[in-house]
Amino acid sequence: MVPVLGGIVLFAVIGGLMWGIAAFISRGGSDATERLAPNTFEIGNVVGLAETVANSGPLLFPELGTAIGTRSIVVDHTGSAPDNGWRVYWAYPADRDASCVVEQVPGTADFIDCDGRTIDVSKLSPPDAGVFPTVRDRTTLLIDLRRAARISTP
Repeated sequence: MVPVLGGIVLFAVIGGLMWGIAAFISRGGSDATERLAPNTFEIGNVVGLAETVANSGPLLFPELGTAIGTRSIVVDHTGSAPDNGWRVYWAYPADRDASCVVEQVPGTADFIDCDGRTIDVSKLSPPDAGVFPTVRDRTTLLIDLRRAARISTP
């Protein structure tokens, strides 16, 4: 009986030590770090991207991993200045929900939705409370994901 009780006590002590070490390491914080859930998604150089969008249509990023889960986004550019005029849309129509993911018609600004309708990029759902484009140092396009972590997946 004594060896069994000794074993139980030993496992309890080891478990308590492991819990104490884990509590010390985490220090009670549960926020995601930049390494685990980045605040921004770097797309690339605005000059090259603006040229690509002008020649081949908006950029579709399927299943972009964010802090809140998986989302598909579309990045569009309007205007002549590569460091201005960037827009981000969710990859589903504004009049449908997130389950109606679109497919891009190659080389155009048109998309086909889950009902087979052909729609323009401007008819996609804008991310009213989530992601937005940011240009860093007038050269690099980033998608800011900071507010996306605070909203729930539709």
